[in-house]
Amino acid sequence: IQAESLCTAILPSIGRYISFGTKEQRKPHIKKVHKGNNKMGCFTFVKVVMVVFNLLICLAGMCMATAGIWVTVMNDSFMEVLPPFTDQYLSHVNVGMFSITIGAVMTLLGMLGCCGAQKESKCLLIMFFSIILIICIAEAAAAIVSLVYSSYTESILRAWATTGLKEQYGKDQILTDLWNSTMTTLQCCGFSNYMDFSESYYYKQNGFLYPPTCCVGPELFTCDEDNANFSSVVGCFKQIVKVTRRNVDIAGGIAAGVTAIELAAMGVSMYLYCYLDKKAA
Repeated sequence: IQAESLCTAILPSIGRYISFGTKEQRKPHIKKVHKGNNKMGCFTFVKVVMVVFNLLICLAGMCMATAGIWVTVMNDSFMEVLPPFTDQYLSHVNVGMFSITIGAVMTLLGMLGCCGAQKESKCLLIMFFSIILIICIAEAAAAIVSLVYSSYTESILRAWATTGLKEQYGKDQILTDLWNSTMTTLQCCGFSNYMDFSESYYYKQNGFLYPPTCCVGPELFTCDEDNANFSSVVGCFKQIVKVTRRNVDIAGGIAAGVTAIELAAMGVSMYLYCYLDKKAA
């Protein structure tokens, strides 16, 4: 009787320790498990997105660097298809090295982000975040500078274009074809107007005549100074500005898209960094 009473007193206490409890007692444990699985699933998804995104950046950087190497090797033929800059200005423009530099930065950036996410390295992730932040600051500074000095753009371009038109138009076939295509497409003449061709190589070699696009009805009348003055064909710079303003929404959309991608990359890298930092703690 005493043993039976002792078992009756002890067994309920033991049951509380070895039993799995009621549904209500198990619910907090189940919620914790589900919450942990959700966090892990979100982390895995963000990690995969980070890896794929940075692989694309890395590939794009390699392509750009390859194009830059090609431009550097084929420098003479490539520079001939650029807008009419003279040799003194071309000496300051190195498109190949610029492309190689940008491509190398993009490749390095893609490798940092990809390896940082794949290896779950906090050091690489914070480096990736810092580089993107520096790029964003540089872009903002460039935008501010371009707005401040936009009034000087026309004078700088005029100095380049006018020199090219006076000295190279009609002599350099590639440059001449480029200008002819531009003037025909935009229905313009020279950079500012027909006066850009006055006393030029073309003007002197063609009996003091202007290009046909500078006059109305060149098939009926010769494009001399009187006809060019009467036709009043606008310069190509004004037409380019008009086209640019017409497509400013597209340019703004591209800029906004690039900014959004950069901010998203910064947010994703910081999320992974914080997650790994919290996990380590």
